[in-house]
Amino acid sequence: MLIKVYGAAVQGIEAYVVTIEVNTSRGIKFFLVGLPDNAVRESHERIVSAFQNNGLKFPTNQIIINLAPADIRKEGASYDLPLAVGIMAASEMLPPDRLEETMLMGELGLDGRLHPIKGVLPITIKAREEGFKRLIIPLQNACEASAVEGIEILGATGLGQVIEYLTKGKGLEPYKSMETSFRPGTESACLDFSDVKGQQVGKRALEVAAAGGHNIILIGSPGSGKSMMAQRLPSILPPLTLEESLETTKIHSVAGLLRAGSPLISERPFRSPHHTISTIAMTGGGVNAQPGEISLAHNGVLFADELPEFSRQTLESLRQPLEDHCISISRSKYSVCFPASFMLVASMNR
Repeated sequence: MLIKVYGAAVQGIEAYVVTIEVNTSRGIKFFLVGLPDNAVRESHERIVSAFQNNGLKFPTNQIIINLAPADIRKEGASYDLPLAVGIMAASEMLPPDRLEETMLMGELGLDGRLHPIKGVLPITIKAREEGFKRLIIPLQNACEASAVEGIEILGATGLGQVIEYLTKGKGLEPYKSMETSFRPGTESACLDFSDVKGQQVGKRALEVAAAGGHNIILIGSPGSGKSMMAQRLPSILPPLTLEESLETTKIHSVAGLLRAGSPLISERPFRSPHHTISTIAMTGGGVNAQPGEISLAHNGVLFADELPEFSRQTLESLRQPLEDHCISISRSKYSVCFPASFMLVASMNR
């Protein structure tokens, strides 16, 4: 029996739909194709254990699973839930009625519990754009996904709840966020510009930079308050708009840095990397295309303390993002573009 289940993958800060085709036939083998990485291949063992610990018998048929589009590499353990549901539906263990309009994502524990995943916000936005009516994800990610209107968010704690919902239509209720609308500046700001006493020239320079979105370097004696003033700069920047907040939240969602219970970032980010940071950590990239510090500071402030201590290559890598407000990263396995519109604030000792 052939069944199609829908998930999503994130590349950069954008998501695309992944169709999980599951076909069962006579035999005893298990095949998983479609460029899965090791974490996806290992899902078989997690799914088998989750079935056993939830009183389910793993099918003994031959199972072939294809992750389409097959020419794009699939990464991470977030495919566990759609794979498990697809196997059950193809083996006639649950009805496929609701699968056509449902997207599922989640990592399974050996006991069948669902663990949180990264990149839920871009996945939710893509699911809404593609016309899916509901999204089933781990309960820990439901608050983040609830920032997107126009799609039903179902947060589940384990495989048993998902099975009950797909079989009987109950067990899961649409998640309702505590925040009904976007409110800029609702996060508690512990560092305020009013804390700075004196330093009239330095404060005036930072105010002018904040008003025009200019980059600035602070030069002075050690202990004169350069870092203190820079850390409080976000408190005098204009509040985030809804569009800026969504884009900033998408970046932090992909990086797995969102705080629990916070659907949208409402304060401008402040990033202060150590001067020993590598060029890749600053610009982004790596094996799985993660955003770097300049992208995590998007719509906010990037603070380079002790500027002369940064390597020349790292500083040179900031030139193009400062001009274009984005950075294109090309590797052998991917090519992505991360937004990087930030204020560069640097400091150095005289």
